[in-house]
Amino acid sequence: MVEFKSLSILHVDMDAFFAAVEVLDNPDLAGKPLLVGGMGKRGVVSTASYEARKFGCHSAQPMSVALRKCPDAIVVPPRGERYREFSEQVFKIFSDYTPLVEPISVDEAFLDLHGTERLFGTAPQVAAEIKKRIHQETRLTGSVGVAPNKFLAKLSSDLEKPDGLTIMDEAMFETVFPKLPISKIWGLGRSTLKHFEGVGVRTMGDLRKLSKEWLVKRFGVSGEAFYNLCRGIDDRRVTPDHFAKSIGQEQTFHEDIPDPLTVRHYLLGEVEQVGYRLRKNGLKAKKVTVKIRYGDFETITRGITLARPTDSTHDLWEAAKELFDHWADSSFRPVRLIGATSSQFDDEDAQMEMFPDLSAEKRRLMEKGADAILERFGKNAIRRGASIKRGEPHYTDRRKKTE
Repeated sequence: MVEFKSLSILHVDMDAFFAAVEVLDNPDLAGKPLLVGGMGKRGVVSTASYEARKFGCHSAQPMSVALRKCPDAIVVPPRGERYREFSEQVFKIFSDYTPLVEPISVDEAFLDLHGTERLFGTAPQVAAEIKKRIHQETRLTGSVGVAPNKFLAKLSSDLEKPDGLTIMDEAMFETVFPKLPISKIWGLGRSTLKHFEGVGVRTMGDLRKLSKEWLVKRFGVSGEAFYNLCRGIDDRRVTPDHFAKSIGQEQTFHEDIPDPLTVRHYLLGEVEQVGYRLRKNGLKAKKVTVKIRYGDFETITRGITLARPTDSTHDLWEAAKELFDHWADSSFRPVRLIGATSSQFDDEDAQMEMFPDLSAEKRRLMEKGADAILERFGKNAIRRGASIKRGEPHYTDRRKKTE
């Protein structure tokens, strides 16, 4: 079981963050069901206010479904820059107490307070002070979980939302934790949840009754994780991440695209943007991933690891094209979203070759010239011929930089 000698890990999760910012900027929205997200036929809810959640609305839900559940909801489009302004204020507060801050998203982070007690007091005291400062300095609220590890801290922050402060000490772990549903476990998907329910496992206490051997046999590596987490065991450290773990670009179409060639053209445009952003940030990626979402919201991802890190659009496209063509040849269906992501960054230059590829060097010079044009005139100022398609449908463009 987990040890409770040190309650030094905090998980801070802002309450309905996007919706709360919208209410701050427009007080007339206070107390009303509010949905932040896209309004089109393919719109998705980014955040639902607590008033809207009472009707069954939630994030990542199709906007059409949310509006059927709550026809009187007010819909506002997301304003990323405005949310980032508030996020920076909140994260500045975190950094006043510890350098060990691990961002999960713009409104969520882990903090490791080991060694700070003499300066700021106990972790519960710091948690209360952080909550107070967030409200004083931003007029927003956040919920905080205090625990000996990341899993229990995140789980705790969700128990008393909104504006909660939950301390998962040994007494609470012994009395409350065993009764919590296993759906609180990270990475436990719908099919796995149904599998557990089929054998009568619904709570953490139920899950503890299963042996490690049984879990590993049925779920592999995940089975061992389930065995540990239902006992509160989580050895992962809080890891400050000053750089993006991935850079990606994706497009959501207002209408499903039934033609693979058209989707392929759009994918090339996404890869061009990923390459540009890699070069702009001085990064090289060793993994390329293609994301495809069908009209029924089923999503698949396919990835490939390169022989060496690259920031070349040509190399990125060769990898993405291989992934896409293999998928399209075997299981193409009308596509709602297409995206490309680069990851596994390496700040070292690719290995020097004895006989440089002159065509690659020529491409690099051309890419630098194209980057300069993009920097000055915007992302649509220059595009490869293959990425231009007549009669292009409207789309929603989303840039991804995962913290």
